[in-house]
Amino acid sequence: MINIFSYNSINKHKGTLKRINEKYGSLKNCSNSELTEQTQILKIKLKQANFETDTILVEAFATVKEAIFRALGMTLFDVQILGGIILNNANIAEMKTGEGKTLAALLPAYLHCLKEEGVHVVTVNDYLAKRDANLAQTVFSYVNIKVGLITQNTSSSKRKKEYSSDITYITNSELGFDYLKDNMAVHKDDIIQRKFYYAIIDEVDSILIDEARTPLVISGITEVKGQLYAEAKDLSLLLKNTIHYKIDEKYKSIILTETGITFCEKILSINNLYDTNSPWIRYIINGLKAKELFLQNKDYIIKNDKVIIVDEFTGRIMEGRRWSDGLHQSIEAKESLKIEAENKTLASITYQNLFLLYNRIAGMTGTAKTEENEFMNIYNMNVINIPTNKKCIRRDLSDLVYKDEQNKWKAIAKECLDMYTIGRPTLIGTTSISKSELLSKMLTEINVPHNLLNAKPENVSKEAEIILQAGKKNSITISTNMAGRGTDIILGGNPEKVVSLIVQNYAYNNSVKLIDEDNLEKILNTDEIRFLRYVNKLNFSENEKNLNLKKINSKLLKNYEKLFQKERKEILELGGLYVIGTERHESRRIDNQLRGRSGRQGDKGRSRFFLSLQDNLFRIFGGNNIENLIKRLNINDTTPIESLMLTKSLNSAQQKVEAYFYDIRKQLYEYDEVINNQRKAIYNERKKILKSNFTKDCILEYAEYTIEEMLKIYAKTHREDRILKKITKLLNIKSDIKNFSGMQINEMKYYLHEQLRISYDLKEIYLEQLRPGLIRQLEKYYLLQQIDQAWQEHIEKMNLLKEYIGWRSYGQQDPLIEYKNEAFHLFINMITYIRQTVIYLIMRSRLIIDI
Repeated sequence: MINIFSYNSINKHKGTLKRINEKYGSLKNCSNSELTEQTQILKIKLKQANFETDTILVEAFATVKEAIFRALGMTLFDVQILGGIILNNANIAEMKTGEGKTLAALLPAYLHCLKEEGVHVVTVNDYLAKRDANLAQTVFSYVNIKVGLITQNTSSSKRKKEYSSDITYITNSELGFDYLKDNMAVHKDDIIQRKFYYAIIDEVDSILIDEARTPLVISGITEVKGQLYAEAKDLSLLLKNTIHYKIDEKYKSIILTETGITFCEKILSINNLYDTNSPWIRYIINGLKAKELFLQNKDYIIKNDKVIIVDEFTGRIMEGRRWSDGLHQSIEAKESLKIEAENKTLASITYQNLFLLYNRIAGMTGTAKTEENEFMNIYNMNVINIPTNKKCIRRDLSDLVYKDEQNKWKAIAKECLDMYTIGRPTLIGTTSISKSELLSKMLTEINVPHNLLNAKPENVSKEAEIILQAGKKNSITISTNMAGRGTDIILGGNPEKVVSLIVQNYAYNNSVKLIDEDNLEKILNTDEIRFLRYVNKLNFSENEKNLNLKKINSKLLKNYEKLFQKERKEILELGGLYVIGTERHESRRIDNQLRGRSGRQGDKGRSRFFLSLQDNLFRIFGGNNIENLIKRLNINDTTPIESLMLTKSLNSAQQKVEAYFYDIRKQLYEYDEVINNQRKAIYNERKKILKSNFTKDCILEYAEYTIEEMLKIYAKTHREDRILKKITKLLNIKSDIKNFSGMQINEMKYYLHEQLRISYDLKEIYLEQLRPGLIRQLEKYYLLQQIDQAWQEHIEKMNLLKEYIGWRSYGQQDPLIEYKNEAFHLFINMITYIRQTVIYLIMRSRLIIDI
């Protein structure tokens, strides 16, 4: 359903849609070279219009629509063009699964890349970035636009080139880390990113909402404190829940009771567990969190003797990512693995402030309406619901709630058996690896063939194949979360993807066992089967090989299209894809993402959630009302409950969780906004120094600031000689303090500035004699070294400040205001320290060059 705001926004673009389609019609007759020339023509028009992109929107969108038709043989729907218009207006286009968001994004990406300032299309993982970049390159090759791609495997030497492309596809984490690395560069040639201009964020709710709880951090290694973690683990095993500590599952926190504190102090033989000189409290709390709140095969897996985080929203493993503040080490201790060194924060930024660096951002997703207030308040983006190309006729059935979890899983297994028996494809969404494996075991016991997709490496490797099979008859697919999977489930099967997978597997991966071998033997002759199976072992020229592959590809595609179309009709008669949810998620968006896998492009479909009163959402957030209702109804264990009150209670519980996490993100944003302004100042100073060829002015400016600051102190301390001695020592000025007697403050300032310049000129002459240009190198080195070192120490102080500032609320003080005040003083102290240290090092350097 479209709200009034969305309806009005969509209605006003009808005229624009009409003009785009008219222009598209006129481009049909132009040659490929004429279509390519459109890019240069539009660039000239844009320049003449003072770079106002809206003046060429109609022509640009029509050009891309024609390029898409020539490259892919597809004609954009009006709703896709509408999505492109919404993205161009720096808003969020909410487009349902299967409606073609990827192609819609090409329209504004092309329009804005004509300004030659670079466009970023940001995705949630490497697979999507690579897939979408390849698609974009195919389309944009018709209009002479260069597409770049950056994944975690892109080398440092290649990244600068990829960022210089007209349009760059990149993951959110790589974008953020590259930004931080650029602001740690020691030479201007090491900077790889251009100024941020325009970004289109795919799965915008996942990136700007879900991942925005945790800041991006670049860390340096510190010493390993394995013994402390091991002892804390042993101690945590002795502590008992409710007696020694209390768990707050809502807030994922643990608090020691008085009994627990006393017990720990006795075991550790210390007087005060909370003494600032005692390290223990942090290790004990992390040990308890590892024991109670972070579970193997739910929050993490063990792979190659390493703890690998599982993304709670997508079910994917997050290679190379580690929990901070010692939590990861505590989990390593819990699992008796090698404890890696702790990390020290060298640079960090939140996703909120990273994306607010752009002049303009836009986003697209299938599910954003539930968070539209947050998008508006933080990012100033409206969420516009784009109507589907064909009416969605999926039926979302009411939830079935069982008293206990065991009966819920039995009911789900029985439902899967029923669906398998009639041949209806079914997708079951689970919230953890362990739950997916539990259901898999139950289905195996009742002889129901199925596919399992979760974060375990043996399943991840088959992801594309599993999702391709998920829309076929008799297919039962279990998946831990479906967000960000990037592949639509197509009823009957996806002929293009299946053929591509077959050819890829045999022609390039030396596979021997053929996928769908029974069908292949019906479609291909014996020689073609043999060719596929042994293509890399037979003596074919490259030309013969390509001709054979092209012939086989065409033959397979024709037959699979016919085969899958027939199967699709049979599945639609059965009611389409059936989606089963096994637990409500903390966010309604994740539930909607799962439901949205069914009913694609006007297909029939059905969804239903099977729940139990032991599910986390009921147990933690449901309250006593639900339990009381169940007791009153007096229903037996195997009978499910369908109740409007239960559904309302669930929705209310989810809204509470969403509100809680919004508060966390809002607080993170408000606190990071303080350090963000400081970060901008520091990073701007670094860039100025990096790009400067004459850093002497910067050094003298630092020195003059230092003189003025110290003279203010001198005036306040009733002209104490020790201040003057400190100034002359810092500036390495050979001047007796008696020379200052009788001088006014302004006269002192003038005299010291003069002496500074004389002293610095002498230093410059001395170093230039040793090696020409040495003084400039030394200036830049000391400036960057001291800025980086001081900034890293400042981040550490700010993190500590954030930790303890919350206690100020008990003294009727606003923690945020207190944080801002103290952060300001810390920043001023850091700036003063940088200036003084740089001046001291430069003025007192005595280098001897070996010849």
